[in-house]
Amino acid sequence: MTVYEGMYDGKGLKIAIVVARFNEFITSKLLAGALDTLKRHGVSEEDIQVIWVPGAFEIPLAAQVISKKKEIDGVITLGAVIRGATTHYDYVCSEVSKGVANVGLASGMPVIFGVLTTETIEQAIERAGTKAGNKGSESAMGVLEMTNLIKAIG
Repeated sequence: MTVYEGMYDGKGLKIAIVVARFNEFITSKLLAGALDTLKRHGVSEEDIQVIWVPGAFEIPLAAQVISKKKEIDGVITLGAVIRGATTHYDYVCSEVSKGVANVGLASGMPVIFGVLTTETIEQAIERAGTKAGNKGSESAMGVLEMTNLIKAIG
Protein backbone atom coordinates (compact mmCIF):
# COMPACT_ATOMS: atom_id res chain seq x y z
CA MET A 1 0.00 0.00 0.00
CA THR A 2 1.23 3.47 -0.86
CA VAL A 3 0.34 6.32 1.48
CA TYR A 4 0.83 9.95 0.49
CA GLU A 5 1.07 12.77 3.01
CA GLY A 6 2.09 16.36 2.56
CA MET A 7 4.98 17.77 4.54
CA TYR A 8 5.46 21.24 5.97
CA ASP A 9 8.74 21.90 4.17
CA GLY A 10 8.68 25.20 2.30
CA LYS A 11 12.23 25.16 0.92
CA GLY A 12 12.14 26.05 -2.77
CA LEU A 13 8.38 26.62 -2.87
CA LYS A 14 6.99 29.74 -4.47
CA ILE A 15 3.79 30.91 -2.81
CA ALA A 16 1.35 33.68 -3.73
CA ILE A 17 -0.93 35.29 -1.16
CA VAL A 18 -4.03 37.11 -2.39
CA VAL A 19 -5.31 39.36 0.39
CA ALA A 20 -8.32 41.67 0.54
CA ARG A 21 -7.79 45.26 1.62
CA PHE A 22 -11.38 45.58 2.93
CA ASN A 23 -11.35 44.96 6.69
CA GLU A 24 -7.59 45.46 6.59
CA PHE A 25 -7.44 45.71 10.38
CA ILE A 26 -8.18 41.96 10.25
CA THR A 27 -6.59 40.90 6.95
CA SER A 28 -3.24 42.49 7.80
CA LYS A 29 -3.05 40.21 10.86
CA LEU A 30 -3.96 37.19 8.73
CA LEU A 31 -1.22 38.16 6.28
CA ALA A 32 1.33 38.59 9.08
CA GLY A 33 0.46 35.13 10.40
CA ALA A 34 0.79 33.56 6.95
CA LEU A 35 4.12 35.26 6.22
CA ASP A 36 5.58 34.28 9.58
CA THR A 37 4.55 30.64 9.15
CA LEU A 38 5.84 30.40 5.59
CA LYS A 39 9.22 31.86 6.55
CA ARG A 40 9.52 29.64 9.64
CA HIS A 41 8.98 26.60 7.40
CA GLY A 42 11.66 27.53 4.90
CA VAL A 43 9.94 29.64 2.24
CA SER A 44 12.29 32.47 1.37
CA GLU A 45 10.94 36.01 1.29
CA GLU A 46 11.94 36.28 -2.39
CA ASP A 47 9.66 33.32 -3.17
CA ILE A 48 6.54 34.96 -1.72
CA GLN A 49 4.29 37.23 -3.76
CA VAL A 50 1.60 39.29 -2.01
CA ILE A 51 -1.27 40.53 -4.17
CA TRP A 52 -3.63 43.07 -2.59
CA VAL A 53 -7.18 43.26 -3.98
CA PRO A 54 -9.96 45.69 -3.02
CA GLY A 55 -12.23 43.19 -1.28
CA ALA A 56 -13.07 39.52 -0.84
CA PHE A 57 -15.18 39.40 -3.99
CA GLU A 58 -12.08 40.16 -6.10
CA ILE A 59 -10.01 37.35 -4.56
CA PRO A 60 -10.99 34.55 -6.99
CA LEU A 61 -10.04 36.52 -10.12
CA ALA A 62 -6.63 37.48 -8.76
CA ALA A 63 -6.09 33.89 -7.56
CA GLN A 64 -6.98 32.61 -11.01
CA VAL A 65 -4.54 34.94 -12.76
CA ILE A 66 -1.66 34.17 -10.38
CA SER A 67 -2.36 30.41 -10.51
CA LYS A 68 -1.57 30.45 -14.23
CA LYS A 69 2.01 31.54 -13.58
CA LYS A 70 4.34 28.59 -13.90
CA GLU A 71 6.64 29.92 -11.18
CA ILE A 72 3.91 29.68 -8.50
CA ASP A 73 3.45 26.42 -6.56
CA GLY A 74 0.49 27.36 -4.36
CA VAL A 75 -1.88 30.19 -3.49
CA ILE A 76 -3.28 31.39 -0.16
CA THR A 77 -6.40 33.56 -0.19
CA LEU A 78 -7.05 35.84 2.79
CA GLY A 79 -10.01 38.05 3.54
CA ALA A 80 -12.57 38.92 6.18
CA VAL A 81 -16.28 39.05 5.42
CA ILE A 82 -18.26 40.15 8.46
CA ARG A 83 -22.05 39.98 8.53
CA GLY A 84 -23.82 43.32 8.37
CA ALA A 85 -27.47 44.34 8.29
CA THR A 86 -28.14 43.24 4.69
CA THR A 87 -27.94 40.02 2.67
CA HIS A 88 -24.76 41.25 0.95
CA TYR A 89 -22.73 39.05 3.32
CA ASP A 90 -24.44 35.87 2.10
CA TYR A 91 -23.78 36.62 -1.55
CA VAL A 92 -20.15 37.57 -1.03
CA CYS A 93 -19.38 34.52 1.14
CA SER A 94 -21.03 32.15 -1.30
CA GLU A 95 -19.34 33.50 -4.41
CA VAL A 96 -15.90 33.87 -2.87
CA SER A 97 -15.87 30.33 -1.51
CA LYS A 98 -17.10 28.88 -4.82
CA GLY A 99 -14.69 31.03 -6.79
CA VAL A 100 -11.65 30.02 -4.76
CA ALA A 101 -12.62 26.33 -4.95
CA ASN A 102 -13.07 26.59 -8.72
CA VAL A 103 -9.64 28.16 -9.17
CA GLY A 104 -8.02 25.26 -7.34
CA LEU A 105 -9.92 22.65 -9.30
CA ALA A 106 -9.32 24.33 -12.67
CA SER A 107 -5.61 24.95 -12.08
CA GLY A 108 -4.73 21.72 -10.29
CA MET A 109 -2.81 23.91 -7.87
CA PRO A 110 -3.42 24.18 -4.13
CA VAL A 111 -5.51 27.31 -3.56
CA ILE A 112 -6.19 27.60 0.15
CA PHE A 113 -9.34 29.30 1.46
CA GLY A 114 -8.28 31.58 4.29
CA VAL A 115 -11.22 33.95 4.05
CA LEU A 116 -12.94 34.53 7.38
CA THR A 117 -16.74 34.52 7.21
CA THR A 118 -17.91 35.66 10.62
CA GLU A 119 -21.06 36.90 12.25
CA THR A 120 -19.29 39.58 14.30
CA ILE A 121 -16.15 41.69 14.35
CA GLU A 122 -15.20 39.97 17.62
CA GLN A 123 -15.23 36.56 15.90
CA ALA A 124 -12.98 37.91 13.15
CA ILE A 125 -10.54 39.37 15.69
CA GLU A 126 -10.44 36.03 17.55
CA ARG A 127 -9.50 34.22 14.33
CA ALA A 128 -6.83 36.76 13.38
CA GLY A 129 -4.39 35.96 16.14
CA THR A 130 -6.12 35.90 19.50
CA LYS A 131 -8.30 33.22 21.13
CA ALA A 132 -9.01 31.09 18.05
CA GLY A 133 -5.50 31.20 16.60
CA ASN A 134 -4.54 32.84 13.33
CA LYS A 135 -6.30 31.52 10.24
CA GLY A 136 -3.62 33.11 8.06
CA SER A 137 -1.02 30.92 9.74
CA GLU A 138 -3.28 27.88 9.40
CA SER A 139 -3.75 28.65 5.71
CA ALA A 140 0.03 28.80 5.27
CA MET A 141 0.33 25.35 6.84
CA GLY A 142 -2.38 24.15 4.48
CA VAL A 143 -0.62 25.44 1.37
CA LEU A 144 2.67 23.86 2.44
CA GLU A 145 1.04 20.50 3.11
CA MET A 146 -1.06 20.47 -0.06
CA THR A 147 1.71 21.75 -2.33
CA ASN A 148 4.05 19.00 -1.15
CA LEU A 149 1.26 16.42 -1.36
CA ILE A 150 0.39 17.33 -4.96
CA LYS A 151 4.08 17.17 -5.89
CA ALA A 152 4.38 13.72 -4.25
CA ILE A 153 1.28 12.35 -5.99
CA GLY A 154 2.04 13.99 -9.35
